[in-house]
Amino acid sequence: MLGSIGDIYRDRLRFVLDVARIYGDVAQYRVAHMRMYQVNHPAGVGRLLHDNHRNYSKDVPAFGTLKLFLGNGLFTSDGDFWRRQRRLAQPAFHRRRVAAFAELMTDATEEMLERWQARATLGQPLEVAQEFMRLTMEVVTRALFSTSVERDIDKIGRAITTLLDDVTFRFTFPFYPPLRVPTPRNRRFLAARATLDGIVYRIIAERRNQPDEHEDLLALLMEARDEQTGEGMSDRQLRDEVVTLFLAGHETTATALTWASYLLSTHVAVARRLYAEVDETLKGRVPTASDLPNLTYTRMVIDETLRLYPPAWITNRRAIGDDAVCGYRIPADATVSISPYVTHRDPRLWENPESFDPDRFAPERSVGRPHYAYFPFGGGPRQCIGKGFALMESTLVLALLAQRHELHLVPGRRVEVQALATLRPRYGMWMAAHPR
Repeated sequence: MLGSIGDIYRDRLRFVLDVARIYGDVAQYRVAHMRMYQVNHPAGVGRLLHDNHRNYSKDVPAFGTLKLFLGNGLFTSDGDFWRRQRRLAQPAFHRRRVAAFAELMTDATEEMLERWQARATLGQPLEVAQEFMRLTMEVVTRALFSTSVERDIDKIGRAITTLLDDVTFRFTFPFYPPLRVPTPRNRRFLAARATLDGIVYRIIAERRNQPDEHEDLLALLMEARDEQTGEGMSDRQLRDEVVTLFLAGHETTATALTWASYLLSTHVAVARRLYAEVDETLKGRVPTASDLPNLTYTRMVIDETLRLYPPAWITNRRAIGDDAVCGYRIPADATVSISPYVTHRDPRLWENPESFDPDRFAPERSVGRPHYAYFPFGGGPRQCIGKGFALMESTLVLALLAQRHELHLVPGRRVEVQALATLRPRYGMWMAAHPR
């Protein structure tokens, strides 16, 4: 009666990998009353994300859960409304605009490393997953609001953590009672959302009443105007985009940095090569946006981390009309699933796919690789708008960290991936920081 639910809950990652290994490029299975179509081949992924993307909607239960938190922002909206919002938001993420946030990122990282110094001196371990969550929250909050939320940053952090944990819970247990049922969990969710909304709407109102000069993302979003109508975003639209950016700029980047630290701690030769590049390129100074083209191996470490542990490891779409994908019929209203975690491990596309090998992203080894063999940020018109921001932040943080510390796993601590809304370490990531 329940289809593959039991197998999925026992080991979600193993299930989707086995589906691809046993059944090939396109596979069908049942989850309770729903029939799922899992598309694994790059050509099929490209069909969904690019070639026929207008036929695939985000009107699926997983995105309904996210809408409870994000509203109708870029990540969850569809159709003409999404296209308008994307046009309005795109200028804020131009490469030149993003580069202006580099100093903000390194300042926040230096503050984190200063906090680490006392722990490192005493030999006390760090739970780096939480440390990176705190760092990326600091970065995205400053980028969105500059200095206008210093008194509220702790409230924002607690509210976002509560909301993300609840979304993760509902992703795992989709049959939990809806928000109108006053369970303790639902009351916590509503209170956290009200706290976040109160802060965001207050800041928007202050900016509307006193439009002073600001150089943050909120200012750029408020200045954006529709080319056809001349209209800007409403307060509600601004709220939804701001909260979406909290999610995109917080959880995913922190998770990527956590797994990068783990992989470097277990691959000594890779770590030494990273240290050598950082030392040679920076010569002891703090990295800037202009250093990014010279931190090529650092970026390859990030790319390979995102191949093995893509934070947004799976996504679903609903087929609006019938389609053919890799020679298989996808009926209208079908739920279709694609997973970078699966495609990134296809042995037809990647040599020794389970190994950590940043050199596979060297130009000479990337020639001829299918475009959608690698898609940690999605693809097509709906590719993550914050991709440049996230890659710059990850590269700068990793370079600055490698310049100051070596991270080593604490002996005896289990490391196991947990497939929730993102790929988190199930038991945290406990590491010791040793000064370099």
